[in-house]
Amino acid sequence: MARSFVTEATRVVVKVGSSSLTSAAGGLDTARVEALVAAVVSRAGGLVLVSSGAIAAGLAPLGLARRPRDLATLQAAASVGQSELVHRYAEAFGRAGHRVGQVLLTETDVIRRTHYRNARTTLERLLALGVVPVVNENDAVATQEIRFGDNDRLAAIVAHLVSADLLVLLSDVDGVYESNPRLGPARMLRDVRSDADLDGLTARGTGVAGVGVGGMATKIDAARIAAAGGVPTVVTSASLAAAALAGDEVGTVFHPTGPRRASRLLWLAYATAPEGRLYLDDGAVTAVVDRRASLLPAGVTRIEGEFSAGDPVDLVDPRGRPVARGLVEFDSAELPGMLGRSTMDLAAERGPFYEREIVHRDDLVLLLTRR
Repeated sequence: MARSFVTEATRVVVKVGSSSLTSAAGGLDTARVEALVAAVVSRAGGLVLVSSGAIAAGLAPLGLARRPRDLATLQAAASVGQSELVHRYAEAFGRAGHRVGQVLLTETDVIRRTHYRNARTTLERLLALGVVPVVNENDAVATQEIRFGDNDRLAAIVAHLVSADLLVLLSDVDGVYESNPRLGPARMLRDVRSDADLDGLTARGTGVAGVGVGGMATKIDAARIAAAGGVPTVVTSASLAAAALAGDEVGTVFHPTGPRRASRLLWLAYATAPEGRLYLDDGAVTAVVDRRASLLPAGVTRIEGEFSAGDPVDLVDPRGRPVARGLVEFDSAELPGMLGRSTMDLAAERGPFYEREIVHRDDLVLLLTRR
């Protein structure tokens, strides 16, 4: 019996990993790219493809035998390989009568309000024009180590960004197993309905070609992010992509565990590392958690860490328990003289720029709800 949530999905995000697109030697495998496109092209009217493989595609043109270790060479390989990867996709989809459009995203593009709106508008317009967006992280200009934002998590956020009905995560393993199936007999999980179903799981490792940076652990994290925002997710192998998209009972299904939420807030909650901490008094904790209010300077007692305006920070209660995460409006160097003071006093002393919140409620996601 076909999975109705798959067959009825009109907008689908498919993510494919490097290990599913490369040869045993580590270079891009044209036959695998062609096979993937053949498997997903039936959904091209509402398909977003999140594809790894840019670095792998850049190895051969640069004469590199294996994935480089230093950031500069990784970025060079990504720069060269990205155009090669999209060219292959353009040719394969083109033969089926479809155009592709390259979309390179960074963490900033999905958590900052203005960037988020622009990214969403671009993707929506491409889909409305019948174009297949090919999305990848902008590795060529990443300012952090390239693996900081794996494409599994990016795919989960993109699924929310475009209001997808389904997320499919493809690799070289046909589902989520309780242990590594390459090391011996292992049971596949067919359905995940809560975190309790994942208890005792030991999943890790890169693909067999050794060119990816993810592994089953990142796919599980991504599936949980998607499911937490109401998007069902199928985790399976690239060889089973056509069957998965036809609704066949393959792979592991992560069923929705929560309602749809803004994608940038999901990214903020699940896929960012806080740059610092803001300690709140009890009144501020009540305002933020129970009333969903913005955080004002009067409610902050102290700060930890060094951060810039726009960075993610954890909001913690007097005992140090994180209750929320948000994008801070001020640099850490500015905040000490503002703590415990009203915005009216700050505006009178420093000017109208300071008559505002430290973290706006639109840039804040709860990590703990009170019982």
